[in-house]
Amino acid sequence: MKFKTKYFYFLFIMLLASCSSDDGIDKDEEKPTININYDGGFPHGCEELVRGETYEFRAMVTDNQALASYGIDIHHNFDHHTHDDQVGECDLEPKKEAVNPLIFMENYAIEDGLTSYEINIRITLPIDADTGDYHCSFSITDATGWQSRTSVDIKIVE
Repeated sequence: MKFKTKYFYFLFIMLLASCSSDDGIDKDEEKPTININYDGGFPHGCEELVRGETYEFRAMVTDNQALASYGIDIHHNFDHHTHDDQVGECDLEPKKEAVNPLIFMENYAIEDGLTSYEINIRITLPIDADTGDYHCSFSITDATGWQSRTSVDIKIVE
């Protein structure tokens, strides 16, 4: 019987030790934010980009504690799909099959401790990329793992 009592007390103490209060610890309960709609933000919805040209894709990102990384994703929208984070709508061309679509997906780290950052990535559009409807998505992740995303419709033209 003595063994069972010791075992019970051991388990009880372990249970109490594993339960701790988070009082005084700042929990990050806010997602980071992304803003494209400012002077210099690019691209805006329904923007037409010319094949072979170089563009600076810019967005302001902020977080209440610390940013960690961001990504840019440009992909075709020839099938007229949407994203739940999509801002606005543009007139779409008829659906079509992709032959040589532009697909750009890159992720980048942000210097430790920053709470605001301007994304600024130069991208040259391939001269032979399919023209038509595309999505440009920016994503941002903070140091605790919260993520936000925003997408805009763009067009690649001749």
